[in-house]
Amino acid sequence: MAGHSKWANIQHRKGRQDKKRGKLFTKLIREITVAARIGGSDISSNPRLRAAVDNAKSQSMPKDNIDRAIAKGAGGEEGTALEEVLYEGYGPGGVAILIECMTDNKNRTVAEVRHALTKHGGNLGTEGSVAYLFDQIGYISINESNDPDGLMELAIESGAEDIEINDDGSIGIETTPQNLIDVKESIVGAGINVDINQLVMKASTEVSVERKHAESMMKLLDTLDDLDDVQNVHSNIEFSDEILSSVND
Repeated sequence: MAGHSKWANIQHRKGRQDKKRGKLFTKLIREITVAARIGGSDISSNPRLRAAVDNAKSQSMPKDNIDRAIAKGAGGEEGTALEEVLYEGYGPGGVAILIECMTDNKNRTVAEVRHALTKHGGNLGTEGSVAYLFDQIGYISINESNDPDGLMELAIESGAEDIEINDDGSIGIETTPQNLIDVKESIVGAGINVDINQLVMKASTEVSVERKHAESMMKLLDTLDDLDDVQNVHSNIEFSDEILSSVND
């Protein structure tokens, strides 16, 4: 099945290179806490919480940490007054950016996001300025498979929308948000390890920019990812193979 993997491929590579374990754990705990607060502590009836817990386990987060985060969110304990905020903006070369945050202080967060954008040649946009360019999908990534054809057939039968084998040997699977858990569980049930399992915002169209803007955009994404209140960053940039390879340098 044909697919567009570069947006997912860059997330895949960056995710695998994230060595800032403490910061990563903090973001995972926030997502678990908020998911439990909004949808309850029952993983079987809360797909967002299930995905968050799965991601935490894939990063070797201790079970006690996960259980405490769920209890804190479901019980409304002190420290759960986090608010979800979505910022929209433009990067160098006019690239569209969505920035998902969780914060207890919106003034602090918007100032940090604005500063990061401005520093790297971008700017903060108004509500609705770029969000219409993105759709939420479920995304699953698998490092490699001994039987890609069998995996593709299994994924399709489980409800996958699109599948592609990437140049690095990884396999990207797209689903509707509602089918993400079913497809993931079918794959895991077949004894296949899932590397990434999450809801993401996919751009309806991608844009290419000149090299200097692409390099600045890469730095901007890294800067935004490093902000404590930022959970996820999405853009519609299409990086060249040369720029993508530089991620591993």
